Amino acid sequence: MTTARPTPPMTPDEDALVRALPRLIYALPRAIDADLMREQHLSLSEWTALMRLSEAQSLRMRMGALAAACELSLSGMTRIVARLEAQGLIERVRSDDDARGWTAILTGAGSARLQQAWPSNLASVRRHFLDHLEGVDLTRLARAIQRVAIDY
Repeated sequence: MTTARPTPPMTPDEDALVRALPRLIYALPRAIDADLMREQHLSLSEWTALMRLSEAQSLRMRMGALAAACELSLSGMTRIVARLEAQGLIERVRSDDDARGWTAILTGAGSARLQQAWPSNLASVRRHFLDHLEGVDLTRLARAIQRVAIDY
């Protein structure tokens, strides 16, 4: 028979980190979104969809895969893609694999729009996040966050 050891209490630094994380998860995307909307008239979700498509093989992804890559529901992704399609930034076509599914394709205009918005996104990410991490081992931090995210 083994006895379970009690879980040690959090150190003050651990407690501060655990308390700060939900605020970061809430505030950071909203701050970047506000900057992109003000400077580029492009939401962070729209930016992310264009960026994910730009990284995809042949600049195309099935809608479900795009939604997963953007961490959105399929219905939410459909609304975003419809807005981007209306602007000529994305084209939707029936999937080659089956007639039920749809594929989103980044257009030349979409690629150009992404390039136009890139400096605003970069400046916002730096201002609201990266500039606050001076002196932090970013390699170790990224690996730790990735290990936590893999569990979920």
